[in-house]
Amino acid sequence: QVQLVESGGGLVHSGGSLRLSCAASGLIFSWHTMGWYRQAPGKQRELVARITSGGSTVYADSVKGRFTISRENAKNTMFLQMNSLKPEDTAVYYCRADDYSTYWGQGTQVTVSS
Repeated sequence: QVQLVESGGGLVHSGGSLRLSCAASGLIFSWHTMGWYRQAPGKQRELVARITSGGSTVYADSVKGRFTISRENAKNTMFLQMNSLKPEDTAVYYCRADDYSTYWGQGTQVTVSS
């Protein structure tokens, strides 16, 4: 059974930082493209950043230069370092794993106050 468990969310002031983690189990982590997505109230879920099994990364334009995605295959864990946070970054952040199937975590709330 595949499980993706996010952690590290919380409340932070504008300009602050948070580091999200996604711990994966039940899959061959190193084979999967991993991604962070977010969904703000009343909006569609959107891609934040994605990292392939080979380490190639893609970022949404809105987070380029502020967020960094990384993975540690030996620990089956993916990270999202978020710096210079803005109120518009407020959302539930989800971890996603893609190979032949797609798996989602339950999400972690990030709230940035102005």
